[in-house]
Amino acid sequence: MATAENHLIELLPRKDRLRLLALCEPVQLVLAEVLCEHGQSTSYLYFPVDGVISLVAQIDGHPALEVGMVGREGMLGAQLVLGVDTAPLDALVQGPGLAWRIGTADFSSELARSPELQKSLNRYLSVLMEQFAVASACLRFHMIVPRLARWLLMSQDRAHSDTFHVTHAFLAGMLGVRRVGITSAAGSLQRRGLIEYHRGELTVLDRPGLEAAACNCYAADRKAYADLLN
Repeated sequence: MATAENHLIELLPRKDRLRLLALCEPVQLVLAEVLCEHGQSTSYLYFPVDGVISLVAQIDGHPALEVGMVGREGMLGAQLVLGVDTAPLDALVQGPGLAWRIGTADFSSELARSPELQKSLNRYLSVLMEQFAVASACLRFHMIVPRLARWLLMSQDRAHSDTFHVTHAFLAGMLGVRRVGITSAAGSLQRRGLIEYHRGELTVLDRPGLEAAACNCYAADRKAYADLLN
């Protein structure tokens, strides 16, 4: 097997990497598929290759709100590293694609066997906690346009493509705003020549310009990951 194409797996020494991959199976993540639900036991962990997973919270019957995102840089099911079986958040597929899937029993055995896997995933847990904290502050203090720009950059990073499918209704739910707010914010970015949006297909036209339009939370997320996992 030539490459894992998941950054956390690729960080492992070759022996540990091949042993982990031997326990995994490749699966296709299907758009809008629910991979786990808050409070439910975890059956599988996922290491995305080119799929994207949204981590969402639901409170008091309100619409789901995205608090984190997982792509090739990470994994779904990190709470197992702490010995916690139940999922802390809902997880649904935001972007379809390939992922490596491993059962919880096999993962726990490999985690106990590989100090390097434990070390890498402990660092990833730290990155996740910072991502959740930044997302909470961003939701409270930043305006819709820079928040949308940040979300689009994060999605582009994980989709590894300038073009990806996303609807205004989905964006409104993930960012916790009304659909009319997303329409206005996306229109602003489009008039500035940063993106193009048509019938659910969004294309990033000016990456540097979109980074300049985003709130500083995007740079903070990237720095946290680079400091611990590069």
